[in-house]
Amino acid sequence: MRGLGGTIHQQTSGGSNHPAPAIPDDVSYWDGDGASGSSLIKINRSQQKAFFYKGGTLVGISRISSGTEDHGTPAGIYKISEKHKDHKSSAYGVFKDKTTGQTINDNVDIRTDKIPPGAVFYNAPMPNFMRINGGIGMHTGYLPGYAASHGCIRMPHQMSTKFFENVQVGTPVIVE
Repeated sequence: MRGLGGTIHQQTSGGSNHPAPAIPDDVSYWDGDGASGSSLIKINRSQQKAFFYKGGTLVGISRISSGTEDHGTPAGIYKISEKHKDHKSSAYGVFKDKTTGQTINDNVDIRTDKIPPGAVFYNAPMPNFMRINGGIGMHTGYLPGYAASHGCIRMPHQMSTKFFENVQVGTPVIVE
């Protein structure tokens, strides 16, 4: 795939902890390592893409998976309020059998789902978490090819890493 300046950028899975997207990622690229200027991120929910700007120049695009209709990613103008490289969700995760380690339920909301007997709750990992609004942020996550999250903006691991490395607390994020 070609990025800005003709640079070729391939996006692959980040390994077993970061599964490949459900559809090929022929969109995501990063060409901002040599760019300077203030950072700005624009999230386009209808396109399911995030756009990264430095000094007003587009330097990266990432596929995303934003919130579902029931758990929407709210439109608005925000700022990165927190960065946490190894964040885990306080609300979402999985139930696993204590004895076998097998997943019993992979879509748990611990606020409403009771832990079944013989099970344990594991908080969902959210690497490269960049908080923008309450419990909503951008982070590494699974991309099925459509809006599927509980409100967060999921990105391929390689792209969440680039975004994480290039934002600071206070970086503006526009969600359209």
